[in-house]
Amino acid sequence: MDLKLNDKTALVTGATAGIGLEIARALAAEGAKVFVTGRSQDKLDAALAEIGGKVEGVLADAATAEGAAAVLKAVPSVDILVNNIGIYEMKAFADIPDEDWLRLFDVNVMSGVRLARGYFPGMLERDWGRVIFISSESGLATPGEMVHYGMTKSAQLAVARGMAQATKGTGVTVNSILPGPTRSEGVGDFLKSVSTNPDGTPQEHEAEFFAKHRSSSLLQRMIEPQEVASLVAYVASPLSAATNGASLKVEGGLVTTIA
Repeated sequence: MDLKLNDKTALVTGATAGIGLEIARALAAEGAKVFVTGRSQDKLDAALAEIGGKVEGVLADAATAEGAAAVLKAVPSVDILVNNIGIYEMKAFADIPDEDWLRLFDVNVMSGVRLARGYFPGMLERDWGRVIFISSESGLATPGEMVHYGMTKSAQLAVARGMAQATKGTGVTVNSILPGPTRSEGVGDFLKSVSTNPDGTPQEHEAEFFAKHRSSSLLQRMIEPQEVASLVAYVASPLSAATNGASLKVEGGLVTTIA
């Protein structure tokens, strides 16, 4: 399928590994000119070499106000903004200090807010654009073992839906993508950390995680980053014009509600 992205420019944050890398790869494969952000020049160079196509790197920490300003200066205008950067951790609610609440909110929510605030007006003026927030199924079903993370993902849904209200009658859309547990950098250590048998195999850690912590999943395995990227590429394309203000699940059937 031709997603008609040959004349589009895209920015993907946190795109040196995992979901972000695969999103950048998918958009570049469809012909878009893609800018990716990263905090490490070595990782950025490796990602650019791996992605191929019309791709450029922006060395900046998009999770900070200073980094966002640097990104906006380096790339003043884009057609597609994918707010992918994010962090997570497991911690009991009573053990989460103020600093952790604020840190996750700043990285997961404000990083996207700052860039959207910079790019969204130009999209409306040009009457075409795509803003995509990479949220999580945790935004709909807050996990008890990381309430502060779930809070940030719910906040992303609220921001995206509120922004979409300003697109009425235009060619601009704002949507959220909700992946479930996805295979990405560091996920092996995460699964090991919550396993009752840290000396087990990665396959055993994954099976235990879904049996104990995500038993409602219909997929019963980690989602591959490419599976998320395929949906993002479609939502970024002109073909998805009728999808706006939506929260689109790609979580393996983990969320049990139909909405």
